[in-house]
Amino acid sequence: MSTASPTGTQIALQLGEVTAQIAQVGASLRSLRIGGVDLVAPYPLALPTPACSGVVLAPWPNRVRDGRWDDDGTARQLAITEPKLSNASHGLLRFTAYEITQTESAVTLSATIVPQTGYPYLIETAVTYVLTTDGIEVTHTLTNRSETAAPVALGTHPFLTIGDVDPQDLVLRVPAATQFETDERMLPTGTTAAPQSLRDGVRLGDVTLDTGFTDLTRDADGLVRHSLTAPDGRRVSLWQGEGFDFVQVYTTPRYPGQSLAVAIEPMTAPADAFNSGLGVRRLAPDESWILRWGITLG
Repeated sequence: MSTASPTGTQIALQLGEVTAQIAQVGASLRSLRIGGVDLVAPYPLALPTPACSGVVLAPWPNRVRDGRWDDDGTARQLAITEPKLSNASHGLLRFTAYEITQTESAVTLSATIVPQTGYPYLIETAVTYVLTTDGIEVTHTLTNRSETAAPVALGTHPFLTIGDVDPQDLVLRVPAATQFETDERMLPTGTTAAPQSLRDGVRLGDVTLDTGFTDLTRDADGLVRHSLTAPDGRRVSLWQGEGFDFVQVYTTPRYPGQSLAVAIEPMTAPADAFNSGLGVRRLAPDESWILRWGITLG
């Protein structure tokens, strides 16, 4: 079943007590529930996507300084999409209405990045959301249809919660050893050690973050796991697979209907990566890159 809104068609998925809603515009995960408890912070259907909630960020996540970047010796100029800070922000698909292929418990959304100002490459993208008994698994595919190698990076922007708990009391854990220092335009100027408190777990109401992290600790299965834990022990985890070597964590008191919200954003590259080269992959013609992440409740 689907409904229309400012974010396009809303795709409803269900597997037993697990339900999700995906927005056509931006291919964004706009809700995820298990047993009636929200794991992704919802927002009113009549609103455009707030704070980039759940949106797929490609062919770069986060910011490019002044929209300018060095494309293997060629100067490129992207459109400025964050005028306040004079940056090109969050890629080229944020406001794109994707094509949809759906079953009851899964959906694939597809969109093509066409050659344009500052990015002269043709990239086919697809994202598949599949419900599981304890959450959702997400698979991204990027394929270069250009005649030359194309630089790409990817991120996504879900806001996590445990909906029947005061978000101030959730304990946030981010297993990162290094964080990025930034200037007044939220662009990297260097790195420093990430606080041990984030690895141990910190009360969400006690931190304010808009911070990129790297040197992430992977578990024995190769996955990085970030988490929010309720006082009663329930834990929602966001896992990120191979290729997702960075994460951005963003807290805000301005998310609709939430006293406090936190985005945990898996990324293949940090802010301004098109200039630093960190995490950027150059896909050969017809080469594909497959990336996975997901959310679970335990």
